[in-house]
Amino acid sequence: MLSIFRRLMKNTDGATAVEYTLITSLIAVAAIASMRSVSGKVSHVLGAATNALN
Repeated sequence: MLSIFRRLMKNTDGATAVEYTLITSLIAVAAIASMRSVSGKVSHVLGAATNALN
């Protein structure tokens, strides 16, 4: 049983997958936050353009 635990502790393939998952989730959170910020501005610009056309 101890030898199995030692082999699992030496295996670093899973750690790489976890790191990539964390990086991807941080990028997703940043993208969502920036899209929320930009969406309000785009909505305002499109509303102004609509009013100008009417």
